[in-house]
Formats: sequence, structure tokens, C-alpha cells
Amino acid sequence: MVTIKDVAKRANVSTATVSRILNNQPGYTEKTRLRVQQVIEELSYKPNAVARSMKSRNTQTIGVLFPDVSSMLSSEILHGIESVAHENNSSVIVCHTAADGMRTNKYLKLLHEKRVDGVIFVSETLSDEYYETIKSMEVPLVLVSTVSYKHQVPYVKVDDRHAAYTAVNHLIENGHKNIGMISGNEQDMIAGRPRVEGYKEALFHNGLPFEEKNITYQDGFSFVDGKEGAVQLLEQIPEVTAIFAASDDIAIGAMSALHKMGKKVPDDISIIGYDDLPIAEMMIPPLTTIAQPFSKMGANASEMIFQMLEDDSRTIQSRVLRHDLMERETVKKI
Repeated sequence: MVTIKDVAKRANVSTATVSRILNNQPGYTEKTRLRVQQVIEELSYKPNAVARSMKSRNTQTIGVLFPDVSSMLSSEILHGIESVAHENNSSVIVCHTAADGMRTNKYLKLLHEKRVDGVIFVSETLSDEYYETIKSMEVPLVLVSTVSYKHQVPYVKVDDRHAAYTAVNHLIENGHKNIGMISGNEQDMIAGRPRVEGYKEALFHNGLPFEEKNITYQDGFSFVDGKEGAVQLLEQIPEVTAIFAASDDIAIGAMSALHKMGKKVPDDISIIGYDDLPIAEMMIPPLTTIAQPFSKMGANASEMIFQMLEDDSRTIQSRVLRHDLMERETVKKI
């Protein structure tokens, strides 16, 4: 195996000079640089990335933690992260935490050992334990589709409360007054509670009453949660004419349940989702929904990491990106 000493000996220079050339540091002539580069090519020398990173503290890798790597949401965010990382000659290590504390801590330890240059934490609550572990790594941290009120960490997300308000207000503008909601976990401070608050606020601002029976809370935001939630909601309020689903997966699950109950969307019940996953447009009928710019969110987070790596004293502002209403065919005007 060819080593840096072999290159230095053949080029008749010190190993320190070879190291400076490999790391684009000053201290040599152009003639020396060309001679060393020629020897590197002749010997087919491949620099040891780990050894170089121990000196430069730069492994050109970013760690990304997802609670669910199989979701379309995650793939869109990852696409944005990777595109910017690629532009900055860096790679991405993806960790599937399954929203499990022990598994998350295991991956954080791995990322520490791998000496990643930065960490992007997606769609989960940043616990004190996670925060302290990442802080000890002394690398930039950015949150995506989540926020920490306790720890001052820059984030990229949409305003969930405002976006939910937009969804419910659209139903009201189309004449609906008996509007139910299928929510995610009631205790979820990131995507659960803010969307419920947006739902309630839209009703209040339009002079419509709110009753607890108008909402059904589920364990999460999945297709199954949507199926079960639709059945529960119609048992609680049979007169419902429209449903606000707290995610597209919930909306699609609800549409499946309504179909089995003999209810047509939107003729019998209108429905609006939240996320604008690629499958939303493929549904029959295509799903009206609130669009989150997931790829753009990932790209913004990646950009923020590299900005902090470039200047660690720089203050990075959090970014709240715009949501959009995607009008398709699941909301009927009455």
C-alpha cells in the first residue's frame, strides 16, 4: 500500500510538504506542487480520508437523522440536503432513528466517531440528551421540520399553525360549516398541537363554533391513522361535510375508509390534506392539500450547515418557508 512517505521520498520533499499540498495549504512553490502531483499519479496514491480529517477536522460528511427514512417526506428533504452537500463536495450519512431514544443515541455516537462536519436533525423533538450529545461534538446543528424552544438552534420549517389555518379557511370559503379534523398525536408539540390550534383559529375567526367531538386524535400521521380516524370522526359527527387531515397520509387513509363506507369524495364529504406528497396528485380524485417545500427545506438546512462551517462565529437565522394551497379535486363548493 502506497503511503504519504513513499510520495515524499519519490518527490524528494518532506511528508509535511506533501500534506500541505494535499490540503491546499501554503508553503511550497508551484514547481514543487506539480512534481508532487505527478508522483501521486504515478504511484496511484489515495490519501487516507480519516487521517486527513484528524488534522483538518473536516471529513466532508454531514449526518442526517430521520425518524422514518421510508416516508416520501423524508426522501424529498434528503434530496434537498444531498444536492447542496454535493455542490460543496460533501457526502451524507443517513440515520434512521425510528423515533427511538436508544437508537437515536446510538446513531449520535456513530456520527461522533465518524467525525461528521455537521448534523441535520429532522422531524423529531430535540431532547436535552440529544442536544448535549451534539453540542459535545462541536459541530453545526440545524433542525428541519421541527423547532426547539429551549435550545437556541437554527431551524427550517413552515408555520404549521398558519398552514393549518389556510387549509380550514379554504373549506369555509367553499361553504363548509360542519368541519371535522383528524389530528396526529395530541402531545406532539411540533406537528400535532400547532395544526389543531390553526384549525380552531380558522373556525373562531369565521364565527363557527368548536366542539371537542369535531376532532379525533391518532397516535401518528400514517395511512392507518387516517383510516381509523375517519371511522371515529363520522361516529362522533355524522353530519360532517368536510375533513381537515393533519397529513396527506392521514387524508389518503381517510379517503380509503370513506370509500368502504360508501361515501364519495368530494360529493358526500370534502377532504383536504397537509404536506403535498407526490402521491397526493396521483390519487383519484387528486388530493387538495397544503404544500410544504420539503426539498427546499432540506437544501436550506444544508446551506446553513456550510455557512456555519465557513464562519463558526456567524449568527445563522432560522428560516420559516412559505406554504402553498394546492387546489385539486377533493374539496366541493356547497
